[in-house]
Formats: sequence, C-alpha cells, structure tokens
Amino acid sequence: MLENIRLAFQGVWSHKMRSFLTMLGIIIGIAAIIAIVSSIKGTNEQLKESLIGAGNNTVSVDLYEGDSTYGSGWSMGNAKPPLLTKEQKEAVLAVDHVVTATFYYKSESVYNVYYGTTTFQGGTIYGIDQRYLSTNGYHIRQGRAFAQRDYDKYRKVALLDVNAVENLFSGKNPVGEIIEIGSEPFTVVGVIEQDSAFAPKINSYEDYMDYNYNGAIGTVMIPDTDWPITNEFDQPQFVIIKADSTDNMTRAGNDVAKVLNQNIPAKSTFTYKANDVLERFRESQQLAESTNIQLIMIASISLLVGGIGVMNIMLVSVTERTREIGLKKAIGAKKSAILGQFLTEAAVLTSIGGLMGVALGVGLSKLMSRFAGIPSAISVPAILVAVGFSTFIGIIFGLLPSVQAAKLNPIDALRSD
Repeated sequence: MLENIRLAFQGVWSHKMRSFLTMLGIIIGIAAIIAIVSSIKGTNEQLKESLIGAGNNTVSVDLYEGDSTYGSGWSMGNAKPPLLTKEQKEAVLAVDHVVTATFYYKSESVYNVYYGTTTFQGGTIYGIDQRYLSTNGYHIRQGRAFAQRDYDKYRKVALLDVNAVENLFSGKNPVGEIIEIGSEPFTVVGVIEQDSAFAPKINSYEDYMDYNYNGAIGTVMIPDTDWPITNEFDQPQFVIIKADSTDNMTRAGNDVAKVLNQNIPAKSTFTYKANDVLERFRESQQLAESTNIQLIMIASISLLVGGIGVMNIMLVSVTERTREIGLKKAIGAKKSAILGQFLTEAAVLTSIGGLMGVALGVGLSKLMSRFAGIPSAISVPAILVAVGFSTFIGIIFGLLPSVQAAKLNPIDALRSD
C-alpha cells in the first residue's frame, strides 16, 4: 500500500499540469460546498445569538392564564394562581440538562418608584432569589449584591440597573440612597449590569418588540422575602432555567414546565409554558433549507464533472502504461496488485484535490465574511466529509480504468507500442 501511494505521488508530480487540470473540478466542487456550508452555519449561529444571546442557554418558563402571560395583581377570573412548593423547586433543579434555576416574582408598571420628587414608571420590579443574578448574567457595577442576611432578616434593600439609575438619579451615585416602592422605603445597596453575552441583539424596533426588551426603561430588584411587603396577596413565581447546552434548551424548558404543572388541576386556566426562543430559529432554518440543498446540489455537479475527468485521465494513464502493466504481469504481478495500484493513484489524485478544495473553500468563506458581510463558521465535520468524499470519488471513477488495466493480457500489453 505504501509503495502504491509513493508511486501515485510520483505520477502526480511528474505530470503536474495534467494532474492539476484533472483535479480542478474536484477543487471547485469541494471549495463551493465548504463555502456554502460555512455560510449556512455562520448564519445559523448569528441567528441563535440574536435570539438567545451568545451562549447563555437560559429559558424562561412563564405562567399563562389562557393564552396570555399572567400579569401580577390581576386575573381574568376568580381562580387563584398556583403557588410553587419547595418540592417543585427541588424537582426543577433535578431535571436533566438543567444547570441551575431561579424563581422570582415580577411586577410590570404596577407600583411607582420614587426618589424624592422623581418618579420612575414603566420599568419592572423583581423579587429575586440568590441565584437570579448569576443565572441571568448580572454583575455588580457599584455597591454589593444581596447577602443571605438580607433574606433572613427581611431587610428592605434594593438593586437598580443602570437604566433605572439614570432615570431616578440622573447619574448620581445611588448606593445608600432611599427609594420608595409602593410607599415602602428601600435602601439601594448596589447597581447591576447584565453581561452583553446574555442579552439578545436589538437592531430594530421590531427586535425591541419581539424580545420584550422592557429592561431598556429600567429594573428594580428586591429580595423575594420582601415581596409580600409591597404586595398584599400571594402571587405566583416565574422561573428561569439555565441549560447545559443550546441544543438542550427546548427539552429542558419543556421538562421543567411539566414539573411546574403537576399540581395544577386539569380544568384550570393556568399553565406554565417554556418560552421556546429556538422555535423562530427552526422556522428560519426550514425556510432556507430547500435553497441550501439546491446550492449544494449545484456545487456537487462540479464533483461529478471532476470525477469524469479523473476517469478520463486514468484511462489515458492505462493506455500510456500498457507496456509497464504487461511487464509487471509477466514477472508475476497479480490482478489485485494492478487494480490496487491504479485505484490508489486515482484516490490520491482526488484526495489532493479535496485538500486543495478545502483550503480554497475556507479562504472563500473568510473573504465573504470580511468583504461581503456574510457570516461564516468553519465546520470541521464538513471538511472531513469533503475530503473523504473526494477520495471516494477517486475510487468510484477510478474503478473502471483500474479494472481495465488489471484485465490486460500480458502478451498483448508487451507487444503494444
């Protein structure tokens, strides 16, 4: 086998121009497929990042009443919303593919927040547990986070995001200041900011509306143990989980929703549902799938043309080396040895073309990304498949010439000019 490979490289090198022209169809076909697959993968990754952020893998599981998200402080009927038990929360944390989970209260535009004579309206107030900040990618910009003693002693403390600080304090340091939430005084202990990787990309007003980006107005957070202080009755909690990977987000979210719905009566109008942000991603994939397949099929025509070129040049090679084949048979070479030699030569020829096509395809994808703004992401499996497929083409299209060489009569071969 090694000797056949050595002879194959020697044959390719001795006819450099002819070999390159033979490989050209393979090179173009592989390069086109690599460039197309890279652009498809890059577009998919960009869409994922736009929908869910860059790898935060968080899924919101919200309580619905009918077809609408349950709003704090109001209800469509007289039925009381379900409250989560300690056992349910422990069960959520034990669900497969769930790394962590946070349980929180949310009140949108129900209570005004005051600092002196300044009013903060239109934002969101959250009652959070100690896992909320880490799960959602928040870090402390000023001051401190909530400590366990804040929860244990029901301290009326608050965290503000940068937008709430701007609206209430106009750039003034808020740490240590007193704000009022529903006529109750709360001490601001810290300013928080969410990591950019955890926020979806908002490039238009439509994106703003689609992703419900109310955090642009401002967010105030208090310990969940303080929630009854500003609310006169029990309210349901919402849930955010963090999955171990993007691919497992949908499954984990649906499994958590099942756990949360276990104690809800079948006839109830309430139900927990996972906010499947990947659904839009899948719909976009389906719309583009047929076009992508057509592009790959068109690029594959070059591989077919390249394979025919390989067959043609191998037939020429058999004709040129008829006396060599006759001589090898005369000294005892078997048909399998002759067949293996020519198949190896065809496979080596197309493998070299495949590698050159991969290099060209990667380069094209980088150029398209840089100058045309088309996102690209190199797919290692696609590269391995492309090289393997090019070798397979060499074997398939080199089979006929190889069989023809193996069947040559040694006497007739030695008599040929």
